[in-house]
Amino acid sequence: MTKNKLVFALISFIILSFSTAIAQEKKSYPKNEFRAVWIATVANIDWPKSGNDPIEKQKADYLEILEAYKALNYNAVIVQIRTAGDAFYPTQLAPWSKYLTGKQGEATDGNVDLLAWMINETHLQGFEFHAWMNPYRATMDLNTAQLSREHDYYKHPEWMIKYAGKWYYNPALPEVQKHLVAVVDEVVERYDIDAIHFDDYFYPYKVTGENFNDGASFKKYGNGMSVEDFRRNNVNDFVKAVSHTIKNAKPWVQFGISPFGVWRNKSVDPRGSDTQSGQTNYDDLFADPMAWMENCWIDYLVPQLYWSMEHRTASYSKLIKWWAENTKNVALYIGNGSYKINTDSDKRWFNPSEIPNQIDLTRSYPNINGNAFFSAKVFINKNKAVTQLLSENQYKYPALPYVVPNSRKIVLDVPFVCEKMETINSTNYVFDFPTHSKIRYILIYAAKKGERIDTNNASQIIDKIAFTEKEFYITVPIKKNFKEPETVYAASFIDYYGNESLPTILNPMLAPQINQPLTNEEYRP
Repeated sequence: MTKNKLVFALISFIILSFSTAIAQEKKSYPKNEFRAVWIATVANIDWPKSGNDPIEKQKADYLEILEAYKALNYNAVIVQIRTAGDAFYPTQLAPWSKYLTGKQGEATDGNVDLLAWMINETHLQGFEFHAWMNPYRATMDLNTAQLSREHDYYKHPEWMIKYAGKWYYNPALPEVQKHLVAVVDEVVERYDIDAIHFDDYFYPYKVTGENFNDGASFKKYGNGMSVEDFRRNNVNDFVKAVSHTIKNAKPWVQFGISPFGVWRNKSVDPRGSDTQSGQTNYDDLFADPMAWMENCWIDYLVPQLYWSMEHRTASYSKLIKWWAENTKNVALYIGNGSYKINTDSDKRWFNPSEIPNQIDLTRSYPNINGNAFFSAKVFINKNKAVTQLLSENQYKYPALPYVVPNSRKIVLDVPFVCEKMETINSTNYVFDFPTHSKIRYILIYAAKKGERIDTNNASQIIDKIAFTEKEFYITVPIKKNFKEPETVYAASFIDYYGNESLPTILNPMLAPQINQPLTNEEYRP
């Protein structure tokens, strides 16, 4: 956009009609809210339904998930692309996953990069794509005969520790950390992802009577620490290294972790939560989210609070309050156990309102900005009593994910209509190509004639269009509303960090006369 056109767009914005907005309050239909679903690939939990399915069926099944969650107004998917020393994409650092191709190490037909296709389709549907990796788990069992010879179990047996019926990478070894950081770096550099995501598996959950045999590495690298501090330090070093690697490559790519829902019990530490959890992050998994936040190594945290509101030993209500009071420097979302709906021994999960009530409680805390749900298959043609409640209430209208923490900035480019073309069923608006910002989406608003475009009103969001053009011009088709032909439309740009530009009225002749400039502040660290 030329300087003159940019000035003209800003002047037009001041003259035209937009309602005044102040810092967004928590409300029934927030414009900004993280709404994510985990798509688990390990053991083919959610997708693909079988590693032996042809690629076209796998694609169709993935699109079915996107379509189902788009209908529910979700805006992010957390897709597992590394389950146990394997990969859902072509790489020299790990063998192909058997959950994708039926046999570990066997490539997709034609060596097709299905991950690149998934990311593109995800963005076309308006979702963020968070690449979920399990870094330390090397195998799902001890049947090593089924592993590819390219698996690290064979290439680097000195990296492995056998524990509780699985093999694990030894987190203490510098060469393991270097290798796992390289795995992350490759994905960030090669793919247009929005985030790297780790779940709750760091050191393995403890099993009575078994010892995680890292004595040799502790003796070599312990440096006077206790075993517990040594293990926590190993995890911290890895998280720090991953963080720096991501931000050095692409600063808009987020790093998020979804730890187990209990940091420590109050019975062990007065700073802990009022819970009686059998295992905890700090004491058993040797993962310390407090340190990650303190050092700003992560962008967001999604503690897995997979319990009902009034659970006896680990209450969702108590834990959400604890995390709200103890989280700083990062975005805080809550992980919800939707997989328990109508299946758990806790009968509260048979109440269709359990998940909606948990969302309502989440929204009551100003520093908690959304939810993620495990896992995707739960709302695919199932549990319709719950999905109906969500679609009619909590998730009735779309919402945008938040800006990447600590990355708020002004988007200099503003949609400037340089041409308008009418067809029978649509109006095609041609915009100047943005030259100052890296744009991810074009957001379209609509209001009836006589109403003001309110860019903080989620009900006015009608489309989120992936930005795919590379240069020159952008063409955005808007279907004609024959029932309400005098609808007012507006458009804005959203950059890779999630920042939104000033909006532009597309058909100003129908716009009302009063305008105030937009201020769309969000709660963020």
